[in-house]
Amino acid sequence: MGGTLNQEKRMKDLKEYQSLDEYIEDLKNQVAQSPECAIHYYNLGVAYLSKRDFERAKKAFWDAISASSEMAEAYVQLGGIAMYEGDLEKCFEYNKKASQIRPRFAVPYGNMGFVYLQQGEIDKAIRILKRAISLDPQYVQAYTTLSSAYLIDKDYDLAKEHALKAIELQPMFGPAYNNLGLIFLELGDLPKAKEYFDKAVETGYEVAPEVLEELEEKLG
Repeated sequence: MGGTLNQEKRMKDLKEYQSLDEYIEDLKNQVAQSPECAIHYYNLGVAYLSKRDFERAKKAFWDAISASSEMAEAYVQLGGIAMYEGDLEKCFEYNKKASQIRPRFAVPYGNMGFVYLQQGEIDKAIRILKRAISLDPQYVQAYTTLSSAYLIDKDYDLAKEHALKAIELQPMFGPAYNNLGLIFLELGDLPKAKEYFDKAVETGYEVAPEVLEELEEKLG
């Protein structure tokens, strides 16, 4: 989950520094010089997230919102922190606010779909994830989450279709390979399931140990 603002530029800027701490100090100086600039606060929040300093990150994102009530990305990041802290309701609330500020911003819809999925609201998840994809046809995570929703709904053809679309867009996206493994495990095609789980692991994705154990037992 998440939402970025000028991500490529920030990564380029970060490479110019010796360390993340040095980058943070420079961002704090930028904030001091331009306290009305929401983007400086936002970038500072993202930098604190990189250090897993969630409290300072939250403060920076709220400062960004105070500087600009239109900072939808800051609400998305607050939603991501809420998800990490296990607060699904707050995560949904922040992403809904982001979608109200910027109705054509795909990321909050994708995140709300993920929350619906976690809550077992499959039909609602499917509807809102389709909206996310309609707004951003390159949104890899939304395709994968939609694949998960169809998998839970036992619509294996659509689950496959959306997982394969995610891989087409991002060939090393581990969660999509994991979904394909789960789909073929459900369908009883064990060699195909193993092929996709192996590929998921190859990308660095951690397949659930109990799933791999189940596969090994069935393979005998």
